Amino acid sequence: MTDDIKVLIVDDHPVVRQGLRTFLDLQDDITVIGEAFDGASCVAEAERLNPDVILLDLRMPGTDGVFALRGLRDRANPARVLVITSFADPSAIVPAVRAGAAGYVYKDVDPRALAAAIRSVHAGHVLLHPDVARLLAEGDSRPSDLKLTSRESEVLEAVVRGLSNREIAKKFDLSEKTVKSHMSAILAKLGLQDRTQAALYAVRTGLVSLAGK
Repeated sequence: MTDDIKVLIVDDHPVVRQGLRTFLDLQDDITVIGEAFDGASCVAEAERLNPDVILLDLRMPGTDGVFALRGLRDRANPARVLVITSFADPSAIVPAVRAGAAGYVYKDVDPRALAAAIRSVHAGHVLLHPDVARLLAEGDSRPSDLKLTSRESEVLEAVVRGLSNREIAKKFDLSEKTVKSHMSAILAKLGLQDRTQAALYAVRTGLVSLAGK
């Protein structure tokens, strides 16, 4: 089906890739469209296949997951990246999130929870443990007197709520091109690189409050 979530699996172990593919192929709304074995092949396959979600291992021989994330970001690839890792230390996840990952799950995750996580990041949500969000916030020296326009604030709040550019455009009766322009302005003012980091920063600093909503 054309509405299926297209997934690229990236892991250096063939048995892991096969196991993930076998499970995900059972899902009615998820289709595995390809596999890659390291960071460089991830970037190449993402450019060729245009997946919606990339399920990415962090530790791989040669070029690792962070390399892949940076490569995807440099090429402005729109795929959402869900890291799947065996790292238990939250600090090990931070470089991946800073490089653009939308969230992470552990390799011992329940299969149904993995499918739910893929759907969630595809919908625009950010999946981070509070400990990771705290570590991301440490050392953040951005000024607290940033001035966003009222429209930029509305767009940022919509991003925090997980809305896509298309959904934001519909909500505020704007074109997707205009929403993208607002997002570019927001990221420039905040000194951030992607909407995931913008959402985290907005909640942490109080730029967006979800209380009572």
